[in-house]
Amino acid sequence: MAQEGFWDDPNSAKQVMKQRTELAHSLETVERIAAAAEDAEILLELATEEQDRDTLSEVRQSVAELDAQLARLESARLLGGPDDHRHAILAINAGAGGTDAQDWAQMLLRQYTRYAERQGFGVRLLDLQEGEEAGIKGATIEVNGDYAYGLLKGESGIHRLVRISPFDASHRRHTAFASVYVSPQVDEDIEIEIKDADLRIDVFRASGAGGQHVNKTSSAVRITHLPTGVVVQCQNEKSQHRNKDLAMKVLKARLYEMEAAKREEAKREAHQEHDEIAWGSQIRSYVLAPYRLVKDHRTGVEIGNVDAVLDGDLEQLVQGYLLWKAG
Repeated sequence: MAQEGFWDDPNSAKQVMKQRTELAHSLETVERIAAAAEDAEILLELATEEQDRDTLSEVRQSVAELDAQLARLESARLLGGPDDHRHAILAINAGAGGTDAQDWAQMLLRQYTRYAERQGFGVRLLDLQEGEEAGIKGATIEVNGDYAYGLLKGESGIHRLVRISPFDASHRRHTAFASVYVSPQVDEDIEIEIKDADLRIDVFRASGAGGQHVNKTSSAVRITHLPTGVVVQCQNEKSQHRNKDLAMKVLKARLYEMEAAKREEAKREAHQEHDEIAWGSQIRSYVLAPYRLVKDHRTGVEIGNVDAVLDGDLEQLVQGYLLWKAG
């Protein structure tokens, strides 16, 4: 950076500065983990000498936190894709299963919101379509944080839930499906050509909660990209203009991901089964009855603590996907 002429090329300098920041962040993370491991080792020695159960419990908790941090570090090492560093846009839609599917979609929204919070990412709700009896028909969120897309991209696909339905008076076991679609947020310096003639823009009154202004004015916006059939909508802002801007942001992310998928066979295979959100196309199953298990059908990762996964503990599943893709 101190080299003569370094700032003559602003774009090149910007990239170098970004790489420097990323490397500094990685180094800080390694140093923090090393220091925490050293502290845990000292505590373990003290607890062993004094037979202090409270301190031993504290050591176990510290080691568990270290394991989680190391898992995140390992995941970051595997994030080398051209878009992995970007923020993400995540969309959830209820599929086959009626009210159970809409409830399942809401459970997934909570799961991903909790995961993002665990990672220190910011979450912004762009669109929420409430279910008729319970749950949601669909939702779209921004997940803002470095490598959010790289960590979440493996969640794209059909997710299946098997449980005793709380909406069935006979307490029978039901299966419900929901789809998840993850796209990288597109930087302003990346140009995505969208012709006005290719768009159909509809405005309507927002549904559900949101205050009198949101519900009494036609502030919600739905945009259909006619050449591809991609439909996005946003209704969570009071301003129609703001909702339109956010919907266009989501549309650009979707179109960018579709174009990238055309160039990469692996991505095309990952996203080609989005037409029917039902049997035969699920990437992951969450079984709550007759036994309890989360299984990723691509990677073979199985987790018995379903409650932890639904509360946002996706580290093992995310890392399993990244290792599977790297293999």
